[in-house]
Amino acid sequence: MSATQTLRRTALNETMRKYGGKMVDFHGWELPIQFSGILKEHEAVRNSAGIFDVSHMGQVFVTGADAFKLLQQTNANDLRKATPGKGVYSHVTNEKAGLVDDIIAFCLAADRYLVIVNATTAVKDYEWFRSHGAKMHVKVENRSDDYSMVAVQGPNVPKMFEQFAPEALKLPRFGIVEKEIFGEHCFVSRTGYTGEDGFEVTAPHKVIVQVWEKMMELGRPYGIVPCGLGARDTLRLESGYLLYGQDVDDEHTTYESNYGWVVSLDKGDFIGRNILAAQKTDGVKRRLTGLTLSGGVPRPGCKVFMDGKEIGTLASATYSPTLKKGIGVGYLTPADLKPGAALEVELHGRRVPAEVSKVPFHRGTAFAKTLYTGS
Repeated sequence: MSATQTLRRTALNETMRKYGGKMVDFHGWELPIQFSGILKEHEAVRNSAGIFDVSHMGQVFVTGADAFKLLQQTNANDLRKATPGKGVYSHVTNEKAGLVDDIIAFCLAADRYLVIVNATTAVKDYEWFRSHGAKMHVKVENRSDDYSMVAVQGPNVPKMFEQFAPEALKLPRFGIVEKEIFGEHCFVSRTGYTGEDGFEVTAPHKVIVQVWEKMMELGRPYGIVPCGLGARDTLRLESGYLLYGQDVDDEHTTYESNYGWVVSLDKGDFIGRNILAAQKTDGVKRRLTGLTLSGGVPRPGCKVFMDGKEIGTLASATYSPTLKKGIGVGYLTPADLKPGAALEVELHGRRVPAEVSKVPFHRGTAFAKTLYTGS
């Protein structure tokens, strides 16, 4: 059997091909890298509307009397923030305070949660939750094979949802609503991995093509375009969002990844808390740090230098269509580099001037204090 035959395909695979998607292997899934081109897709999301097949993402349901207890124990963030209809972005921590995964936990009811997990870690996360909940009154179900998901992103997307799901316009960022769509029980959330306002529709496979086509129809007046992994990566990196397995993993802590706002030390005990508490007090030796280049396009793995000494390598790096320059993040030492500090990045054997930059590099409509609630 060839590698191509072993790739997993989403329920939208044929639809992606119909729209001209250039398919690639993404961690065992066949997904589109681009359609009309990364720059065009990127700009469509920043300025109007784009749609992504993110059906490779996983869904783990945690239900029962101890559902909150289990999630509170296994996460760095405080699940008390996730009241019914709301979710929180969080880091699932291991005993070393490294990341089992970065997730969004949505509270559907006091004893019922939907946890959105990464494609590569769905089984791992399920086993982690299940093992730690073994002696609790809780049920953990990996339903990743039952659902597909589309993400519709961009400043004009809320206008589309006035027709599709007007109740979703009332959602705050990280809000969720359950809704019957094309006769099936679905979930509409408002998060966004692009830095722009928008929604995700999690639906059974049997109706996901209808959802996609409806989005394309509603988005036509706004010039909506199908988007691939390429634009997803440039958009999320500009917005300072982490990519699990590249920017964070089991060996890097939340403070090291510069996401300290995710840690709630005052909520009580949770896995890895003692290590995170020590890092909060003593500081970290390395930190995921942003930088911009004066020329050239950096790539993951490029070496970073300061005063002629190698201080780290880039974890994520690309050309920023919004800033019109190269950007990247990497674990650099020392951990307290200030924006504007002079660096060099090695590209093709030569060192290119760079400087430390604040992250996020760009703030889109998702960062707005007031989200669109309807005209």
